[in-house]
Amino acid sequence: MLLSLLQVNIEDKIKNAPDDNYQIGILIGSYLPLFILVVLAYLLYRFNKNRNKES
Repeated sequence: MLLSLLQVNIEDKIKNAPDDNYQIGILIGSYLPLFILVVLAYLLYRFNKNRNKES
């Protein structure tokens, strides 16, 4: 439910963007949180894998 409230319509923002730099910023800002979550999940996976290997 919270995710649906936080979802932003990127196409409308790009259509109303004043210039190309703003469009690039919108795209980076929309994919950056996903990238950070993927990296965090991978780091947690590696940490737990190495911790279990040592035991």
